[in-house]
Amino acid sequence: MKRHVKNRLIMVFIGLVFWSCKNQQGTDYNVLTFGPGQEEAIEEAFLSIKDSTNIHLKAGKYRFENLSIAQVNHIKIDGDGHDKTIVDFSGQTQGGEGIRITDVKGLTIGNMTIRDSKGDLLKINNSQDIIIADLHSIWSSADSTSGGYGIYPVLCKNVLIENCYAEGASDAGIYVGQTKGVVVKNCKASKNVAGCEIENTTDAEVYDNEFYGNTAGFLIFDLPDLSQRGGHVKAYRNKIYDNNFKNFAKGGSFGTFWGVGNASPGSGIIILSTSNIEIYDNTIEKNNTSAITIASGFAVDEKAAERINANYSPIPTHIKIHGNTIKMEDKFPQPAYEHRIGQLIIATEAQLNAVEPNRSVKRIPAILYDGITSNIMTNGTSLNPDSICIDQPGENMFVSADFKHAGQADKWKPSSNVKPFQCK
Repeated sequence: MKRHVKNRLIMVFIGLVFWSCKNQQGTDYNVLTFGPGQEEAIEEAFLSIKDSTNIHLKAGKYRFENLSIAQVNHIKIDGDGHDKTIVDFSGQTQGGEGIRITDVKGLTIGNMTIRDSKGDLLKINNSQDIIIADLHSIWSSADSTSGGYGIYPVLCKNVLIENCYAEGASDAGIYVGQTKGVVVKNCKASKNVAGCEIENTTDAEVYDNEFYGNTAGFLIFDLPDLSQRGGHVKAYRNKIYDNNFKNFAKGGSFGTFWGVGNASPGSGIIILSTSNIEIYDNTIEKNNTSAITIASGFAVDEKAAERINANYSPIPTHIKIHGNTIKMEDKFPQPAYEHRIGQLIIATEAQLNAVEPNRSVKRIPAILYDGITSNIMTNGTSLNPDSICIDQPGENMFVSADFKHAGQADKWKPSSNVKPFQCK
């Protein structure tokens, strides 16, 4: 990856750390403290909140339909700890977020558990300078009745998510969308469709996290028809393992061409249609369909070219994968056999073995590149026109899957030759 990209991410990270310390220490809050049984007063405090207010919820269980804050600055919402302050939205009579925060500059929220809303648990929209810390977002059931996103900042700037836990989301447990300047660290996510997703977001660092027991551990996506293009994402020192759970994404927006419904059970990391990504020093184990998948928009939508504009290109470019510990087990997870993309990857293994019958290891290689390059639009012939860079020593590490010709037995030529894609 080019030096200026690394420098850009370093400066973003330093800025986030500096801002985080300044934000936490520099605000003189008016503290409003509440206990269980004061739900009506708490709802009123949210609705009438003024700048520089700290709403503190003491230990205990609270029940709400929803809570919302809008158009204020320097706000803190906290409890006595994720194991002590429990905010329950299971009594909602209609869909919607549990907590919705809009147009706020300078927000710290955490030290509590929020659970069981019909929609997203925490949505932070069009805000900046956000700290989400020691927040647990949980649905009791990991199925399509759960809301989409657990922790959900979107259209934001300068976001720090740390020491959080997300479980049961029917889309992504931790999701950051259309945002600039993000750090996700020391978090855990389990029993979601996606543990963590960075979507159409720029200048993000994701490190020292654990994503396990999901359908897919970690996604970096660019999708069409959104407000900005993503990229410049680094993921390192994460543990991404045992992501073999069934895909229980909802229909509609979650299950269409572009939804997380496309994530096959057994996926460790999926990189889709985005650029300037670096994946290194991670432990990626027992994700038994694909440890790392690099895919173009054409893999999920044959009309992806029609969606190209200033904010979207379907071809992933400048992807660097190096220095990870990667292991897969001998068999695909059963839910992969019931999933469209899972079936395609299973068929790729069979076709690769047919094309290369002398392979000593018959298992699907750990890193799967769909092989759909910018040549599809330029009529070029380069084997690696989009700067895919793989430096992962070991046997059975890479396949260019030739998804363009998938299902055409006479043309479909997946290849385990990594040489055109080795880092130079």
